[in-house]
Amino acid sequence: MANGFLPYHEPGTVQILIIVSFFFFLSLAKWFSAKIIHAGIIGQIAVGIIYGVPLANILEHTWQETFLALGYVGLILIIFEGGLGTRVDLLKQNFTLSMVGATTGVCFPIALSYLLLYLGFGYGAVETFIIGAALSATSLGTTFAVISSASSSVNLAETRVGSVLVSAAVIDDVVGLVMLRYINPIPLKNHANKPSVIGDLGKLTPTTNLGWLIGRPIVASIGMAITTPIVTKWIFAPIFRKYIEYHFARFDHISNIILMILVLSAFIAIAGFTGTSVLFGAFLAGVFMTYIPSKRPEGPFVVMSREQGEREDDKSPTFVHTFEKYFLGPQEYLMEPLFFSSIGFAIPFLDLWTGKGIWRGVVYTLLMAFAKFIVGIWVPIWQLTMGNKSRKQAKGEKKRKPSHEEQIEHRNQWRRAWLAAALLGSAMVARGEIGLLIIEIGHNETPYVSDDGFITGVWAILLNTIIGPVTVGLMVRFYGSKLEEGDWGLQSPLPVESQEIGHGAV
Repeated sequence: MANGFLPYHEPGTVQILIIVSFFFFLSLAKWFSAKIIHAGIIGQIAVGIIYGVPLANILEHTWQETFLALGYVGLILIIFEGGLGTRVDLLKQNFTLSMVGATTGVCFPIALSYLLLYLGFGYGAVETFIIGAALSATSLGTTFAVISSASSSVNLAETRVGSVLVSAAVIDDVVGLVMLRYINPIPLKNHANKPSVIGDLGKLTPTTNLGWLIGRPIVASIGMAITTPIVTKWIFAPIFRKYIEYHFARFDHISNIILMILVLSAFIAIAGFTGTSVLFGAFLAGVFMTYIPSKRPEGPFVVMSREQGEREDDKSPTFVHTFEKYFLGPQEYLMEPLFFSSIGFAIPFLDLWTGKGIWRGVVYTLLMAFAKFIVGIWVPIWQLTMGNKSRKQAKGEKKRKPSHEEQIEHRNQWRRAWLAAALLGSAMVARGEIGLLIIEIGHNETPYVSDDGFITGVWAILLNTIIGPVTVGLMVRFYGSKLEEGDWGLQSPLPVESQEIGHGAV
């Protein structure tokens, strides 16, 4: 008889115990590291290192590949959730600042990499560029995980500095992932037919169209970023609001789930096949879902709570409500831990421990932490610029000496601005999955990245992924209330009439 099925057999006792212990320690490590260093993801990465190939290799290799794939789906859900909860009105208001910050976050790591690696350590020019490109990306998954973990103390997504952080991190990742035509969670050796831009650097010939090689993902990313809001505002949103959304009240969560899965799948497919990042597509899918419902008080998605949407016949739970009820649990307790543990699978832990590798890695780590932390300097610069503008506007008014209370408030504004700057810079430091992906492609698929360069880059990626979340966690713990105050803190939503993009829930 032909083998047209997978024979069912009972897993071995040892296999069952290994899987149970793996998920147990993932949860325990997250709780422990969240309590001690206020960054739960660090514990999950450590468990991945221990259970994976880098250290004990307890999990079977096929399991690690499966968990890596599931973890990447978890990453997509993390970013999709981030898009759903994003205040796009704030993104629009702070777009210029976000672009300036993102540009700084890309240029400084590459420039400082040439200063240290090329001039100091004697690495090759192309090798330095690849390592610098890996360190120019900010981990979107880590960024949104940090924002989510801080939500119990500070709703960073509703703050001005949080909106700048999200958009700058998205732009940085898109630029980093321009190096990759396709993001694929399966090991690269099994998918050699899906090359990356960096991978193609090792295959350049005199006839290679380098401009199109690099330009295609750039054009695709910009095209999606421009096209999505246009077609959403003028085509999809009017159609949805006029013909579709009132039918959603009949089915509540079921219709929401179907539409969310269809939209997310469509954006992932478009992003993947056009050559940009599927993570960027997931973020745009979340933003798309926040825009299409009507924001008028009589709209079916305008509800005070999930219960109201479920209870009233003419109302529907929002897409955020549906995600929280049906997706958040599996994401938080299964998919997200698998994603961060899969980062641990990809870290060559034992190879890191050489004297030369350690000191070079630590020095490069500090330089790369500074290269991202400096992004925060734009907050006080922006504050100063806006302050000068306000003073010029008030120039015609009668001059008077500021009162004592006004002087105190002025000093507090600057303290809050510097605190927001520190938060923005710290949150940009984590590199995570994108950095590892880029540097591993450079090492495995090109002749340029040496073993020494690879180890130095991995040290910087690993330590920065630890430093960033830990610093943000400590800041949220000790300065959470101050982060919500002032010009860079919580922002009131725009009136319904003036909103172009909103949450879909009030």
